[in-house]
Formats: sequence, structure tokens, C-alpha cells
Amino acid sequence: MRAGRSGADGPDTSIASDGSGGSGGTGQPAEAERPIGQAASDGPTAPGGPAQRTVPTTGPSGRSLGRSFAWLWAAYAASAFGTRFAFDAFTLIAILVLHVGPTQVSLLAATGLAVGAAVAVPLGPWVEFRRKRPVMVAMDLIRFAALLSVPATYALGALSFAQLLLVSVVVAAADITFTAASGAYLKWLVRPEDLLVANGRFESTTWTATVLGPPVGGVAIGLFGPLTTVVANAVSHLVSAAGIQAIGGREPRPVRTGDRRFRAADVLEGWRYILTHPALRPLFLNTVLVNALIMAPAPLLAFLMLGPLGYAPWQYAVAFAVPCVGGIIGSRLAPPLVARFGRHRVMLTAGTLRACWPLALAFVGPGPGGLVLVITVELGLITCIGVFNPVYATYRLEQTPTDRVVRMLSAWSVTGKTTTAALTALWGLLAAVTGPRTAIALAGLLLLITPVLLLRQDYAPKHVPEGRKS
Repeated sequence: MRAGRSGADGPDTSIASDGSGGSGGTGQPAEAERPIGQAASDGPTAPGGPAQRTVPTTGPSGRSLGRSFAWLWAAYAASAFGTRFAFDAFTLIAILVLHVGPTQVSLLAATGLAVGAAVAVPLGPWVEFRRKRPVMVAMDLIRFAALLSVPATYALGALSFAQLLLVSVVVAAADITFTAASGAYLKWLVRPEDLLVANGRFESTTWTATVLGPPVGGVAIGLFGPLTTVVANAVSHLVSAAGIQAIGGREPRPVRTGDRRFRAADVLEGWRYILTHPALRPLFLNTVLVNALIMAPAPLLAFLMLGPLGYAPWQYAVAFAVPCVGGIIGSRLAPPLVARFGRHRVMLTAGTLRACWPLALAFVGPGPGGLVLVITVELGLITCIGVFNPVYATYRLEQTPTDRVVRMLSAWSVTGKTTTAALTALWGLLAAVTGPRTAIALAGLLLLITPVLLLRQDYAPKHVPEGRKS
């Protein structure tokens, strides 16, 4: 279940969503002369030279977004496949290599998420007024080094549970920081009218990696052990760093006006902006709650299917891997649907439908019928998410001034991760009292209320002045 829904609605389903592309000489001005956040170039970039505009091919989702975006997309694809390939590797290492108990396994999952999010909070203001591409490269290299330390210490016979905890915190903080920086960089890199196409491509890549990564990683773990997938994940971040570095060109340094000293209020600016924005506030509450209520009962459904219902592990894997094709389909449909029906109708419809599916999982039974039910529900859910995510991620970027993008995305990601962690723990306690089916059903019923937060909002494109400064 977790493989199929990792980051179901959160900002990490795409590089800008909370996480992940000839020379100059045309006579156009250099990129450094264009303020960051203005309509961006998507043309070829000579290494070390200015990016230039090119005329894209026709077609909303088939056109080229330029060499620079292609490098960014390739870098994201590498890290996305590496991450999904190593899905649940730390949990398996803790159980199979360090032989820890269920309490420590739960501690590992919760600590990395919660502490990593806390560590990432003060990094938002620091990243906001720095060039984003060096930050992204640095976060990739940090993840590479942190992950590679695990097989290195294992080879030396010094791997410990405390190290797994530390690495999970470092990687989680780097993930959040990278995602926030990449969102701001994407807004600068592509034209405003191309943001939806770009986000759709990242969303499609995410679901493709989710379909292929865990099964292939599972085979690798069976043949070579879980540490193999950690090495592959580490290398994927190194490849990502190389791809981002290959973009080249000159990214202007964001200019901060007024008081340039760091203020404690800067840490909270992302939340302040979201919660005072009349359209982003309900969208924020909706996406955080939907994601958390989808993910919180995931361990309970796993227990139910692999325990009392008697499904084999391969059946469980198939039930949640195959429906991820819906994410690919949905992300490809998003741009033409918006072009035909408008953003407001697409966001409201897809956002409502994605909340209607999970309740049916409370009625899963044994045998082929139960398996078909899970696959059908997950396929419908993930297809709706695949449509909704790139549209809402694009709207979120458009509604945020350039000098607040990083802090907004950091606040969104941190809130989503901590809320998911808290509700997952709460639903575990609830299941201990009521049973797993009742807890799953309650999450499904609460999800049915969340579309109310999307009503009475107009998601039609609106111009947001870039002049607001912190």
C-alpha cells in the first residue's frame, strides 16, 4: 500500500509539488538580466552561458521545454527511480541485519520524518535568498554521502541502529530542502504557461518510478540483500547532482530588500503566507488532511491483508503496484483536461473524487474478489491524484511571489509530513481499540468531508505581483 501511495497528495510527488531539464548568440539578453521569477527561458543553455528562448513545438503536453528542463527532468527521474528502488530499505535493514523489534522499527520511521522536518524548518529562509541550483546539488551530495555511509559502516562491521536513525533524519531534511529549492527553480526555469506541462511530466515520472522501482528493488533485495538498494539509491542522487550541474547557464542571485539580517519571523513566513492567502489556505488544509487520511490507515490495511485475510506478499505487492499506472494516465490527462474544462472545474472534480475511493477498502475480503476490489479502488484513487497533483502544484506556484516560494513549499512539506506521522500513530492506537476495519472506515468517512475545503474557491489563473518582499 505504501509503495503505491507514497506522497499521495503531498508536495513530494513532483519536483515542485510537498519534492522531484546550442549555444547562445541569438542576440537576446543574458539570463542574469531577467529577475528571478519572471517568464523564464526554456531554450538551450551553453555551459556557463545564458539560457535562450526557443520556439516550442505545438501541442500542450508534447512540446519541448528546452535543454535545461530536459536535464532537470532527467536528474529528477534518476533520483526518483533510485528512491523507489530502495523502498523500505531501512526498515528491512533494521529487521534483517540489525534484528531490532517492532518498537524500534516504528521509532525509525517516525524519527526520520518528524526530526528531519524540524531540522528543515530553519533552512527555508536560508535557501530563499540563495541560488537554487547549487542548493539542489548540495542536497543531492548530502543524501549521497549519508546513504553511502550505511553500506560502508556495514562492511566495517560498525553499522548500528543509531546510525540508521541519524541518516534517516539527514536524508529527510535534505529531501524537504531539495523539494522546496527545486520548486522555486522550476518556476524560474520555465514559462508560466509551461508550468502545468512540466509538473505533469514530473508527476508521470513519479508514478512510473513507483510502478517499476519497488518490484525491481524487491528482486535485488532477494538476490543481494537490502544494502544493495541503498547503494543504488545513493548513486542515483549522485547522478541527479551531475544532471542538475549540467544545466549550466547563469542563475541570478535573488535580491533581498530591506533588513537583510535573519529574523526569527522568517522561519514562520511560509505558514504566514499560506494561512493568510484566501485560496491557498483551504487548499493547504485539504491536501494535508487528504494525504494524511490516505496514508494513516496504510499499515492497518497491510496488517489486514497479510494477516487475517491471508494474502501472499506478492499479491499484496501486485494490488498496490499495478494501480500506479493510473498516476501515469492521470498526469498525462491533466493538461488537456485543464485546456478543455478549465482549472477550477478540474481541481474541484479531481479533488473531490480522490476523497471518495478509500472508504471501500474497509470492506476488502479474502480471495480474488478482495484483490480486485483493492486494485479497482487504488486505480481510481491514484488516477484522480495523478490529475489533481500537477494542477494544484502549478496553481500553488503561480499564487506565490518568487521571494516566498521556498518558505511556502517548506512549510507545506513539513506540515504534510508531520501530520501524516501523527495521524499514522493515532490510527494505530485507534485500531488497537476498535479493530483495523473500523479504523480504516473512519479514515474513509473523514475523507468524504475534505472536499468542502475546495468549494467556493476560484482557481482560475490570477496574476500575483512579484513585488512583495519579506
